[in-house]
Amino acid sequence: MPTVTIDDVARMRDAVFFEGEDASTRLSRFWILLILAAIIAAAGVVGDSTATVIGAMIVAPLMTPILGTMLAITLADRDNVLRSVALVLLGAVAAIAVGYLLGLLVSNPVVAATSSQVASRVHPRLIDLVAALATGVVGSVALVRRDISDTLPGVAIAISLVPPLSVVGLAAESGAWGQAGGALLLFGTNVAAILASGTLVMALYRVYGTASQSFPANRRSISRRKGFAVIIAMVAALLVVLAISSIAIARDTRTEAAIRRVATAWADQHGYELLDVTTGAREVDVRFAGAPPLPETDDLAVALRAEGIDTSAVVVDLIPQSTISLGSPGG
Repeated sequence: MPTVTIDDVARMRDAVFFEGEDASTRLSRFWILLILAAIIAAAGVVGDSTATVIGAMIVAPLMTPILGTMLAITLADRDNVLRSVALVLLGAVAAIAVGYLLGLLVSNPVVAATSSQVASRVHPRLIDLVAALATGVVGSVALVRRDISDTLPGVAIAISLVPPLSVVGLAAESGAWGQAGGALLLFGTNVAAILASGTLVMALYRVYGTASQSFPANRRSISRRKGFAVIIAMVAALLVVLAISSIAIARDTRTEAAIRRVATAWADQHGYELLDVTTGAREVDVRFAGAPPLPETDDLAVALRAEGIDTSAVVVDLIPQSTISLGSPGG
C-alpha cells in the first residue's frame, strides 16, 4: 500500500475540514445544501418517489463532516474533531426538523404502511452495516486518491444519510416512534461504518505518519487510541443491535410466509381474497376481502396452529365487499 505525501494530506484536509480563510463560505454552502437536501428527501419520502430520494442523496453534504471526523481522529486534530462532530450532530437535527415540519403539512400519516421509502429504512439489518462499511471504504479511498475521486457521487447514492433522518422526522410527527427509532438506528449505523472503515483505510495508507511530520508541536491534539476505541465500541454495539434485529426480521418473515400460505388456502375455500399479512409490534394483522356473509374463522385458527403459529397474536380483518351495477334498475 503506497504511503501518502504531505501534499496529499493537505489536499484531504482542504476537502473535508471547515477551516482556513474560506471556512465561512464552506459552512454557508454546507447548510444551504443540507436544508435543500432535507427538503428534497422529505418530499421524496412523502411522495414515495425513489428518484427524488436519490436526488437528495447526491445533494446532501453530510458525508463531508463524517469523513472530516474520521480524518481528524486519524490526525489527532482536536479542533477539527469537535468541529466535524458538531456539524454532523447539528446537521442531523436540522434534517429531522425539516422532515417533522413537512409532516405537519401532510394530512395522512407518513409511516411504513403508507410509504415504501419509510418501510425500507425503519428495520436496519446486519447487511446494512456490511454495505455501509464497504461504502465507507470507497469514500475514504476516493478521499486519499485523487485519481478515483470521481466515484464520490456514487458513494453519495450508495450511503443513506439524509433520507433516514427525514424518515425520523416524518415518523415522529406521525406518532410512529418505533419507526423513527429504526430510521435513526440506520443513520447511526451508516455513520459508524464510515468512521470505522475510513480509519482503517487511513491506517493502511499511513496517513498519520506522513501528516505528523508537518504538524507543529504545540497543536491541540487528542488521543487517537481513545478515538479509535470509541468507534470500535460503536460498531460492536451496533453489531449486537443489528444482529438481534436481523434475527427478529427473519423470524417474522418466516411466520408471515406460513400465515400467508395457510390464509391463501383458507380464502380460496371461502370465496375470499387475502389482501395482506402485516407484522406489527405485538400482533400479526391478516386482512381478507370478500362478499358477505362473513365466514367463520375457526378452521383458519386450527390450520394456523397446525403450522406451529401462536394464534393469540393473530388478528383477522374480514372486509365485506359488494358489487352494485349503477346501470341496473334501482342502482
